Amino acid sequence: MAAPDRPVGQPRLLVPDIDPTALAGWSPDLAMVELGGATMGTRWRTLFAAPPALDPVSLNHAVERRLEQLVGEMSHWSPDSVISRFNCGAPGCWATLPPDFAAVIAAALQVAEASGGAFDPAIGQLADLWGYGPAPVSRLPDEQAVAAALECGGWRSLSFDPAARRLRRGGDVRLDLSGIAKGYAVDCLSAVLLAHGVGHSLVEIGGEFVGRGMRPDGDPWWVDLEAPGALAAPLRLALHQLAIATSGDYVRGRHTIDPRSGQPVAHALSISVVHRSAIFADAWATALGVAGPDEMHRLAEAHDLAVRALIRRRDGITEWFSPALSRMLVD
Repeated sequence: MAAPDRPVGQPRLLVPDIDPTALAGWSPDLAMVELGGATMGTRWRTLFAAPPALDPVSLNHAVERRLEQLVGEMSHWSPDSVISRFNCGAPGCWATLPPDFAAVIAAALQVAEASGGAFDPAIGQLADLWGYGPAPVSRLPDEQAVAAALECGGWRSLSFDPAARRLRRGGDVRLDLSGIAKGYAVDCLSAVLLAHGVGHSLVEIGGEFVGRGMRPDGDPWWVDLEAPGALAAPLRLALHQLAIATSGDYVRGRHTIDPRSGQPVAHALSISVVHRSAIFADAWATALGVAGPDEMHRLAEAHDLAVRALIRRRDGITEWFSPALSRMLVD
């Protein structure tokens, strides 16, 4: 992963304030190091300013171990994962969650509540019906099958005890954390680097980023906002103590389901959300991609979310910047 060069003559998005504590340890003499590998059906990468005493091999091993731990908890593609065992457990029984899993559930339920159910961590049964889960399907679900899945109640059928890290499902609701787990993993990888003394880094998993500090050349970590073809003007974001996640269908096709209707979403071409943490950027990008344009605008403004959206309408593709994102925009 190579961070884009300094943008010249194109719009930029800048953080409104610089965190002076994030500049500790910065030096123009630090070497730039890149590491990467495979995870979660995609790639992880990091580009960072390496302190003199850092052992990149040990850091790489630490990142890989952390990713293996997260996949072992939250991958519904693995029958032995925590999420798979929870989904196969008896309804009505409490399950004690590992700390990472509990943190993701807490954030997921927070966004589910705030978005009016546009984000739903208990969408697993619908995802399986539409063939977005680990098992292939021979045909698309009919109205009766979708209605039956919706009757299970989704996230409102979950009971969560955060103090005891316990979760209980009512009925046959199944968790699917695809819309939030990758963002959490990006945050975790950034934390691993910080624990190894790396305070100036850019971390990515499958197009979701966290940037800390700045580059040795004094520039921030520039990241291009994802956009299909020439449908939107090039736009670069200075990731300084920020994260960005993008949801949409122009790369993988229509794979997002509206948890409230049970139907795949057709209007969201690309939704990018800038946030202080990748877990919330990821979840809100999913939620806003589900919400219709008017609802998306209302949610983004109500929660002061920095959003760039490309939306399909009858008269073509429209681009929208939320007020929070517009405040970051400079020419």
